[in-house]
Amino acid sequence: MSFSYKTILAAVLSVSTSVAVAAVSPQEASKLGQELTPIGAEKAGNATGTIPAWTGGLTEGPGGYKSAEGYINPFASDEPVRVITAQNYQKYADQLTEGQKAMFQRYPETFKMPVYQTRRTAAYPDFVYEKAKANATTAELVDSGNGIDKYDETVPFAIPKTGVELVWNHVTRFRSRDIQRTVAQVVPNANGSFNPIVLTDELKFIGDPSENSLFYFKQIIKSPARLGGNVLLVQETINQVKEPRRAWVYNAGQRRVRRAPQVAYDGPGTASDGQRTADNYDMFNGSPDQYTWDLKGKKEIYIPYNSYKLMDKSVALNDIIKAGHINQDFARYELHRVWVVEATLKDGVRNIYAKRTFYFDEDSYSVVYIDHYDARGQLWRIAEAHSAQFYDVKIPWYAMEALYDLNNGRYYTFGMVNETEGYNFDYRSSKKDYTPSALRRAGVR
Repeated sequence: MSFSYKTILAAVLSVSTSVAVAAVSPQEASKLGQELTPIGAEKAGNATGTIPAWTGGLTEGPGGYKSAEGYINPFASDEPVRVITAQNYQKYADQLTEGQKAMFQRYPETFKMPVYQTRRTAAYPDFVYEKAKANATTAELVDSGNGIDKYDETVPFAIPKTGVELVWNHVTRFRSRDIQRTVAQVVPNANGSFNPIVLTDELKFIGDPSENSLFYFKQIIKSPARLGGNVLLVQETINQVKEPRRAWVYNAGQRRVRRAPQVAYDGPGTASDGQRTADNYDMFNGSPDQYTWDLKGKKEIYIPYNSYKLMDKSVALNDIIKAGHINQDFARYELHRVWVVEATLKDGVRNIYAKRTFYFDEDSYSVVYIDHYDARGQLWRIAEAHSAQFYDVKIPWYAMEALYDLNNGRYYTFGMVNETEGYNFDYRSSKKDYTPSALRRAGVR
């Protein structure tokens, strides 16, 4: 694998999770907003012009946009500049992940990647940029990288030097202080048949190391009826080695709240039919303590971006969900720079994934791809995030997450808004809404 952008530094930047201090000097932090974007990406485009300069991102919608009707595609007139298929993918091998190559091999007749003009749309609110610059000179890794301190709310490491710092940037990235979203989760059978599960997520982001609190989270299953009313509640700690994640589940049939220690690491994901782990949600979540995180450098690859076709409310789930993988006619890929981090399971630690290769979008710190390897070293599952800029609130997030299983031909998708209410950024909550007692009071099937 060849790398670009000063990646000779990879030898120096290769992570050791024993590193305690990660703050950069004021002189280095002064690059933020200058040659670097306010959160630390390269502002300039690439030498060939196939990746443009970042000029502020997409911060408002097209004319006629109404949030209640869903997001209008601001690039609806774009046409693919090329389509990568099983017949020509080796020509573009240097810009593909191992997982993408495996998908062409697994589904040679149906998997394709329509590639469009690169548009660097990622943008955050100004206060995020201000905090990122302040955090850059103060934030520290603690407990061998298993926790962070001296940062405020989001983007602790705007000039990342190690792999684990990129993980922290992902899990702390700004996604609104309060958010409610009702979305669909689908785990189709190998033949493409499926029954969607509709869930409502409610999140309150804290990002306060003084109380070791990252966010509060509640997930309520709305349908089907057999699962309706079941609730997962999480109080997410920052340093989970010091204080493990606190999780509870409410079973609507039993009308009972119980602790849920299995909601962590490779524990089974909610209603996923065994097709994802707890830490596969949001591409990756939770503590980094099970792995060593080696920063390999930056690389230009094709990643799903500006995926507004997948958020079109006139498109039905039946149009998107197909056998083996989603309908790639609704996918949009662009060439972007990503940080590449290899996670290797520590000796003596048990997890179904022995190794994972992470790809972080430089403009948002969102994880956009993960290649998952089993204990034999074989590529097993491929996680793919179809990103979009929520331009009305200046938040880069996911239009959809997919996790493909190369062995059984099944996959998991999450986050589709096509037949649901979608996102509510006006939602407001308090910490008291995320307690076991509140769960009991609200528990009605």
